[in-house]
Amino acid sequence: MGVSMKKSIKFPSKKHDHESCVKKLLADAEKECRQKKLRLTEHRKEVLKIIASSHRPLGAYDILGKMNFSGKRQAPVVAYRALDFLMGLGLVHRLNSLNAFVACTAAGEEHMAQFLICRNCKNVGELNSNQVSDQIKKNAVEVGILVNQQVVEITGVCSECATS
Repeated sequence: MGVSMKKSIKFPSKKHDHESCVKKLLADAEKECRQKKLRLTEHRKEVLKIIASSHRPLGAYDILGKMNFSGKRQAPVVAYRALDFLMGLGLVHRLNSLNAFVACTAAGEEHMAQFLICRNCKNVGELNSNQVSDQIKKNAVEVGILVNQQVVEITGVCSECATS
């Protein structure tokens, strides 16, 4: 049985150039903010750049450690506020099992994503399978739950790690 998706995905390679990911996500962020009349502050933009520059999930303290505060120490709330804002716009996802964050590969699109996590290299791929999402909703309704959020995390070994 095949899995139908909104768009095909390819699991991110370890050799992947993240610059295009960063540019696309920043453009998506600016578009979303313009449409919703919100501000993409420098801190929010910096957090987004940090997350988009890797396909590995980053914790809030990892993000905070990479932020440039001109030598001043900042409280974690700075990163958490930016992350809340970015998640609210659908630009960033939280991986509950890792208590970490990844950039959304389908920003601006209404979707319920499933995450493929390589347990070796820690890269994360985002799968947007309507079939998986719809089946979860259907099964949940059958037992009396109306789904308003799904976080599906699948752990395995990517093809690059499996062959090395």
